[in-house]
This record gives sequence, C-alpha cells and structure tokens, in this order.
Amino acid sequence: MSNVEHTMKPKDYIDATFYPSENPGAHERHLIRRHKNVMFGERATEVTSDSLQQMQKRDHDILQQFMSDFRQIVSKAVELKPNEESEVILEVKDKLDKLYASSISIADDQSKVKEAIKKLINVVMQSVRKGAAQDPKALQELAQEDAAREANFAFLESTLVADILDPDSPIENEDLLPTLLCAEKDDLALATQLFDREQISFLLQQGKLLLDKLDDESIDITIAAENFVFMEGYLKYLEQV
Repeated sequence: MSNVEHTMKPKDYIDATFYPSENPGAHERHLIRRHKNVMFGERATEVTSDSLQQMQKRDHDILQQFMSDFRQIVSKAVELKPNEESEVILEVKDKLDKLYASSISIADDQSKVKEAIKKLINVVMQSVRKGAAQDPKALQELAQEDAAREANFAFLESTLVADILDPDSPIENEDLLPTLLCAEKDDLALATQLFDREQISFLLQQGKLLLDKLDDESIDITIAAENFVFMEGYLKYLEQV
C-alpha cells in the first residue's frame, strides 16, 4: 500500500490507545492528513496519542468559541424589531453567513446548528425583503443574493474547502500542494475552484518537481499523479474561459 493510501486509513497506523474523532475538527483532520505522508516532506508527522489529544483540545476550544458566538447571534436575531434599522439586520445576516462557513470545519456533528443558522438567515432575509417591498430592483438583487448564498453553502459542504478558507486554517502555505495531491476526488474538484490560473499554474510547477522527486525514489505516487492530472485539466479549462 502506498504512503498516500496510508493517509486515507489513518486508524490502522495511529497509536492504538487513542483513535481519531468520529467528526474531527480542522486541526485534527490536518494532523491525520500529514500522518506518515511523504507528500508533506519535512512537514510529515507520525500521529501519537499526545499529538492527537493536543489537536482535539485545540479543536474543542474553537468549538466552544463557535458555540458562544452562535448563542450571541441567535439572541440578536431573536431581538430584532419589526422596524429594525437595515444596518443592524445586515450585520446579523453577515455574522450568520460567517458562522455557517465556520460550522463546516469545526469538530462534532453540526448538522442541527447549520439548519438553525439557515432558518435564522431566512427570517432575517424576510425582514430585508419586507423593507425592499416597494423596490423591484432591490428585490431582484436580494433574489440573486439568495441564490448565490445557496450555491456558496453547497460549495462549503466540502470540509477541505472550508478548511482552506478558514482564516485560522491549519493548512499552511507549504502544506497546500500536498493537501491537494492527497485529496479525495470530490474535494479536489471543489477545492481547485478556489484558485485562479496563475495560482494553479504555480501549484502544478511545484507539483511536477515533487512528484518527479518521489518517483525517482521509487515511491508510489499513483493517487497524487491522478490528482495532478486533474489539476492540469482544470488549468486548461481556465485558459479557455
């Protein structure tokens, strides 16, 4: 089995006294991603009970802060008045949008929280639409915003996308290329959309150097090579549009 494939089944190789979480957060996820993964070079690591617990603790702290922020914004949304100023309403909506993005990458099952955030956004948007009831152009723009939000939320359902976009992402710059080369195909298809032509071109240049080096060392790069070809195809697409 290749080193890349090892990262897909980390439980077989992590200290038997402590296993990964069923729904890990971003830091635990990235630690496991780097576990005995030659793609990461010096950034590769061997996960132990201690390192796993450290990342789980870090993700738990982030989760606690998230839940605190969530409770605060729920209180604000509930307290909105029928004639509330638009600035206040839009501020609540903006915070809800950001909380939804954060909910994808944090630890534990957040499905109920995500549904609650969506419902609150709908309530807030109803207030916004009510204020724009006499302005057809404003209503059209709000409809477009709703469609864009729905598409963005679907895009964010990929934890890899959410992890990359996270302002406090554990995926450092030097980890980005190996992360993409080891990604599941569905995640890769979404994550590549985060980058423009110049960025993808740079990643491919670095990727070729890395894969050539590993291939010369007789390391199985099958999965990474497939992802590399996919990224090449995406670059060709960008060059045509």
